[in-house]
Amino acid sequence: MILITGGRGAVATDLLSLLRADGHAVQVGSRRAEQLPAGVPAVACDLRDPGTFAAALDGVSSVFLYAEPECSTEFVSAAAEAGVDHIVLLSSSAVLDPDATSNPVAKSHLDAELGLADAPMTVSVLRPGAFAGNARGWSFAIKADRPVSLPYPDAYADPIHELDVAECAHALLTKPDHRGGVYTLTGPQTLTFTAQIDLITKVTGRAATIVHVTPDAWKQEVAEFIPAHYADGLLDYWRRCDGVPTPITDTVTTLTAHPARPFTTWLEDHASEFIG
Repeated sequence: MILITGGRGAVATDLLSLLRADGHAVQVGSRRAEQLPAGVPAVACDLRDPGTFAAALDGVSSVFLYAEPECSTEFVSAAAEAGVDHIVLLSSSAVLDPDATSNPVAKSHLDAELGLADAPMTVSVLRPGAFAGNARGWSFAIKADRPVSLPYPDAYADPIHELDVAECAHALLTKPDHRGGVYTLTGPQTLTFTAQIDLITKVTGRAATIVHVTPDAWKQEVAEFIPAHYADGLLDYWRRCDGVPTPITDTVTTLTAHPARPFTTWLEDHASEFIG
């Protein structure tokens, strides 16, 4: 049995489809298991509540683990007691930043990795960069015919399709070849935010424009949705990436035997979210 945690996320949803298509026994753990779609084999698993771990891990041999550091030690102990022999951790390439320990976005993933450092079972770590799905954050402005506010429009990212991340996790969970490694995942291109916005217009046909705002103005604009300390972490990261192309890896090809999907493929898959 394979347990997928973070069950309502895009990567977990794609991973579930891949594993079920292969006939693997799988269950999906979520803090709100009752909110998962009908037909999904759901189990209550709150990664901040060790009291949910034993039942969720019963009969499980492998786990796809969302990076939640708060109770990682307790999760590892419960997994070991349940007989789990492999964990695939969904971390982030943000842990590679020089200031990872002081950036709240990076530190949460780094702490999750450290929590599994001495785990008795095999641990594989996936470190994707920017999810292509982050572009959804611009969809509300684009659908309302408003410009997208960007404090660093020339900051580079490496947008990766969530399905590619899921396929990498699927490969690690179902094949022994690459287990136990640490893998940095990127999309096939390094693109500025400006280039991504231009591609949204090209692919969806919906005009998308940019307004260059100050970091403080952007922080105030998103205050309702992003806690201040996380907003500061994002701003610090974008500042470092301003005008600096992101290094690209071929790890998706290594793990899945196909190249990473370009950002335009993600846009084609999700064009309706920008048209409205």
